[in-house]
Amino acid sequence: MLTTLALAPGFFSNVGRGIGAILLYAVIGLLLMLLGFWAIDLTTPGKLNRFVRDGLPNAVIVTSAGIVSMAFIVVTAIWGASGALAEGLLASLIFGLVGIIAQVAAVRVLEWITGIRIGAVLADPERRPEAWVVAAAHIALGLVVAVAII
Repeated sequence: MLTTLALAPGFFSNVGRGIGAILLYAVIGLLLMLLGFWAIDLTTPGKLNRFVRDGLPNAVIVTSAGIVSMAFIVVTAIWGASGALAEGLLASLIFGLVGIIAQVAAVRVLEWITGIRIGAVLADPERRPEAWVVAAAHIALGLVVAVAII
């Protein structure tokens, strides 16, 4: 018995478009995560990239939370675009940039209000509870911005 596999017309063009969208969104996501990292590094005492590279646990915790929160924003912007590629890419970029600004400002205000000396926390080789507070603030702000997109 011989059966044939029939593909819908336009199948390969849809697959190609999907692959292109994945690659473009990945580039936007990576760009935003790098910009977010740079913004945190710029507004934080010390060199965050060196702290992370040296494996300082508080720097790793805070940086990881910042990256996850950026992903929330990008994913929500993609989802909100309802399959419209150009609009999704532009929305991801715009919301991501606004999210970075909102996150950095809000986290710095939180640190100021709570008296967290983030430079000392990030440079400490021992885990400190303050790092978890700052990490939670990053994730919470990422969720707030993500839900605001909807």
